[in-house]
Amino acid sequence: MLEDWLAPKAAALEARGLTRRLRARAADGDLIDLAGNDYLGLARDPRVVTAAADAVRIWGTGSTASRLVTGTTELHEELESALAAYAGQESALVFSSGYLANLGVVTALGGPGTLLVSDEHVHASLVDACRLARSRVEIVPHNDVEAVEKMLAERNEPHAVVMTESVFSVLSDEAPLLELAAVARAHNAVLLVDEAHGLGVSGNGHGSVHGAGLAGLEHVVVTMTLSKSLASQGGVVLGPSVLREHLVNRARPFIYDTGLNPAACAAALAALQVLQAEPDRPAAIHAAAARLAAACDVPPSRGAVVSVPMPGPRETVRAAELCLQNGVRVGSFRPPTVPDGISRLRLTAHAGLSVADLDRACAVIVDAIGTVS
Repeated sequence: MLEDWLAPKAAALEARGLTRRLRARAADGDLIDLAGNDYLGLARDPRVVTAAADAVRIWGTGSTASRLVTGTTELHEELESALAAYAGQESALVFSSGYLANLGVVTALGGPGTLLVSDEHVHASLVDACRLARSRVEIVPHNDVEAVEKMLAERNEPHAVVMTESVFSVLSDEAPLLELAAVARAHNAVLLVDEAHGLGVSGNGHGSVHGAGLAGLEHVVVTMTLSKSLASQGGVVLGPSVLREHLVNRARPFIYDTGLNPAACAAALAALQVLQAEPDRPAAIHAAAARLAAACDVPPSRGAVVSVPMPGPRETVRAAELCLQNGVRVGSFRPPTVPDGISRLRLTAHAGLSVADLDRACAVIVDAIGTVS
């Protein structure tokens, strides 16, 4: 039955050059990695690794239950306090993934009396959250503040949430946060900002919301992931304490999911401490991104990701394969992952890249693009 059902779907993807495949990587290797999201270069930092290993020895391998049973440890609370302080927020609540953090906050705020206004380029986790929220959803053109204001002004619902990303994950452009925050406040709405690609990168590492002077405002809510700059796993919702209390009681992905494991908590906390002790790391990310963008003749990035448009999905995959054969791992993003339908090479800058790494990577990438184009 499943063969008859699913084989035609697989064939349709293959015909369009959109089939995805898992590629296992080795633990060690000499590849230059421009595909992963280890923005600060801390995933193998001895301080972070040691903290994770120590947590396993002290707390065990798992959190043992949901956060409301036995899954909240002292590490969870220490991490939440540190994240809130660093981001300039009143409180924080850690989830077991960034995806679940977005699902949790949107569905807990959503419902028949809440309008959700979503930028058309938001991450899949926010898209899915809208589908689950039982709210009316309006999708507006990318970074269109006037369209957001129109939706808020014309709504009948007593509540509204405007959703955006601080730095968008594929195009790596920025949202107009100041304008969106002003419009949201004027229309008694909440602004929800996904800082998955902002933490550790923008706002001198504190994120774009903090950098824009919006941190701590009662109508601005932030989500972050712990799996990129903080080299761990998990997600967090930051905002007023009243929101945290609401999520503890209403966010189903928090209530019914096993808590984030202690090793991940300890690793994220250690990575945050390294970022605080070494505040120049975000600048190193931007310098590497600028070098990659210049080599590929594309506009400078606002975040760690450099997006290189390609002729089509097959050319994108082929260019990535050529790069890999020559010692450089890059991302190949194709529909539906790309919000505008244009296949791209996705190059991720990180703070650990040396000048020699960048020189080698730029030469390999430019040659691969020329070969397939």
